[in-house]
Amino acid sequence: MVVDDHPMWRDAVERDLQAAGLQVVAVAADGTQALARFAAARPQVVVLDLQIPAPNGVEVTKQVLQQDPSARVLILSASGEQDDVLEAVKAGATGYLVKSASREELLDAVRRVARGDSVFTPGLAGLVLGEFRRLSEPGGDPSITGNPELTERETEVLKMVAKGMSYKQIAERLVLSHRTVQNHVQNTLRKLQMHNRVELTRYAIERGLDED
Repeated sequence: MVVDDHPMWRDAVERDLQAAGLQVVAVAADGTQALARFAAARPQVVVLDLQIPAPNGVEVTKQVLQQDPSARVLILSASGEQDDVLEAVKAGATGYLVKSASREELLDAVRRVARGDSVFTPGLAGLVLGEFRRLSEPGGDPSITGNPELTERETEVLKMVAKGMSYKQIAERLVLSHRTVQNHVQNTLRKLQMHNRVELTRYAIERGLDED
């Protein structure tokens, strides 16, 4: 689903996705339309502008993932401001591209987000990881507690997720199938009671696994 209040931009993104063989099941011009059409169409990926008529993109992201935790939200925004990026990620967005991204970058991001990878415009990933490190310091975010029992392989995969590696890269490094890596990630998400790789990355960083 493509959500943007600028008709020319929305139509162009829809056209590019369809030309690449992806199925666009719905489009929307504002937050209210987006939530109603998401519930009806149940898209796998939502390509979402942040600055849309209320509710805005951050609120839409939250409500979409409340409706369907398996959905993926890719923010496509004119803003690369730190506050906007962090608010989107904290709401559960799996990726964030600025609108200066090329058609090829957008298509690649949509496909990767659909697989569960986290995708960011260059420079923004470091910003997000830096914020998660800050939150993990004493006096930071206390929301994640406990230490669920992960297998050695799950911990190994988790470390690679924290470094920003894709499923394909992890599979090649560990000589596993793409499906096996996905299964390890899904098992880890279930054990930690999390919904996506962004939350998983945050968990790993808070425990220093990305620096192992």
